[in-house]
Amino acid sequence: MSDAPKDPRLSAELHEYLVAHGTPPDAVQRDLIEETRRATGGFALMQVAPEQGAFLELLTRISGARRAIELGTFTGYSALCIARGLPEDGKLLCCDVSQEWTDVARRYWERAGVAHKIELKLAPALATLRALPQEPSLDLAFVDAVKSEYIDYYEALLPRMRPGGLMLIDNVLWQLRVVDPTATDEHTVAIRRFNDHVAGDPRVECVLLPISDGLTLIRKK
Repeated sequence: MSDAPKDPRLSAELHEYLVAHGTPPDAVQRDLIEETRRATGGFALMQVAPEQGAFLELLTRISGARRAIELGTFTGYSALCIARGLPEDGKLLCCDVSQEWTDVARRYWERAGVAHKIELKLAPALATLRALPQEPSLDLAFVDAVKSEYIDYYEALLPRMRPGGLMLIDNVLWQLRVVDPTATDEHTVAIRRFNDHVAGDPRVECVLLPISDGLTLIRKK
């Protein structure tokens, strides 16, 4: 599972060591990693890395989150991890547009015993998010969807997060292109704008962590 680390600074050997010395993926997660690789080909890179999944599960658990949302579900690895970190009566709303990929997710959620905690909405994430009540009820949000919409997601999420609620934003280093002055493509520019937007926002506290392809942890004040 470590032959192609998402962090370009990591060798396969170092990534293998890193995963082995945290809580490693169990049989269900390993099978999901392998099926995603077989079924989606080059898109498999969209799946969160094993160490990032372990971090999501642990942070969900220690934060005491009960109501969570995920924007961008793919084949369901990150959702499985978050759902495992929720209490038995916790709920995770997953937002994605692909029936094909989320059908894979549903099978593994059932196999992992967390399907009862997860609601899946097949629609553009921003539309689903904006349709939610504008009240601060969410404890945790994980964002891994359309990069050009990151600021829109953030601004729609923030009023819906409770004080002290956590947002985790994926791919904020974008294969290190954010610090490459020659990189001017749409996604890189959008992620730079998002990173600047959050870093300058007095409504939150944040830290950009070099986990996998970059993960920003944001706490609403």
